[in-house]
This record gives sequence, C-alpha cells and structure tokens, in this order.
Amino acid sequence: MSEVSLIPMFPLALLPLPGELVPLHIFEPRYRQLLEDAETHDITFGIYFSHAMNERKVGACMQLESVIKRYPSGEADIIVKCTDIFTMDILLRTYKNKLYPGGEVQCWNIDMDAFPARPMYDLFLEYQKLRNISQEYTVFNTYQIANELNLELPDRYKFLHLPDDKRDAFLTNRIRFQIHLLHQEKLSKDFFHLN
Repeated sequence: MSEVSLIPMFPLALLPLPGELVPLHIFEPRYRQLLEDAETHDITFGIYFSHAMNERKVGACMQLESVIKRYPSGEADIIVKCTDIFTMDILLRTYKNKLYPGGEVQCWNIDMDAFPARPMYDLFLEYQKLRNISQEYTVFNTYQIANELNLELPDRYKFLHLPDDKRDAFLTNRIRFQIHLLHQEKLSKDFFHLN
C-alpha cells in the first residue's frame, strides 16, 4: 500500500474493479463541481463503497474517461475508469474548500499485469465462446476476467480481499458456474419449443 493521501470522494453503493468502466449520472451540485474539477485538472477521485458489508473501508480510485451527455440543468452522463483500489482511513464531509467530500486513503497499487494460470484462462475463453463474445484483447489479465464475469457485490468484495494465490481458484469456480448455467440454458432451449 502507498502512503496516506487526500482525494475527492464520491460515496456510492458501487465497487468497481481495476480496469472497469462505470457510467454515472451526475446531478447534485457538489458532484457537478467534482466533475468540473476532474475535467479541468485531470484529478483522481474515489468511489467509496458505501455499503454495510464494507467493514474494511475499501473503494476504487477513478479517472474521468469521457462526458457522454450534458443537460441544460447542469446534469451530465459520464464514464469513469477504475485505476486502483484503496482503503480509506477517514471520510471528510468536504474536500479542502469544495462542496464534495474527501477521504484520506491508502492506494493498493494494483498490479494490472497479474495474469491467470493457463487452465483458468482456457476455461474463461470457453466461457467467452459460449456467450458468443469476441474481444479485441489478445490476453486478459485477472481483473479483466473478473470484470467480464459481472460479479455481484459480495463476490467483488470477497475477490478483492483474497490473497493473490487464491484469486484464480475463486474466478475458476465462478466461470465453471457460469458455463454450467449456459449449458442448462441451451438444454432448456433444445427441450422446449415455443409455438
């Protein structure tokens, strides 16, 4: 983990994983101010995982990717990207002299070059094929695979807190379950004919 740093904070019941793109609708004046600062100064901000299960006070470091739409009211639809995970020490009502909150955090410095073992990777490619998904990536890292599986919040939280050597097994189990569901779906389509 890195040293403690103070960053702008956006508490939400979301837990993005590294590399994930997240759409947000910005409407509150304080977060419109945060958007303006992110556009003007290219700042990193945090999405603090505001949920009862978050006993370890984790969140995601985010960067603004693009503004999709601006509304006359000042609202906006944006896309942000998760660049790291953090543990928050303190959530502050305001960040410096801004309207939006801030937080003292320690970034995890996630290794985006963490690649899965070959058996798990092959299983993931089988899953992609069953879903008729073709990707531009030649190689997926562990976090990209986790993002592609659309893990539920409890699984995302658990995945992030697993030791590195346990993550492949965790994702392998989730991929196997998804493959099982896809096979069951295919069987049901073959068995039941709609009139």
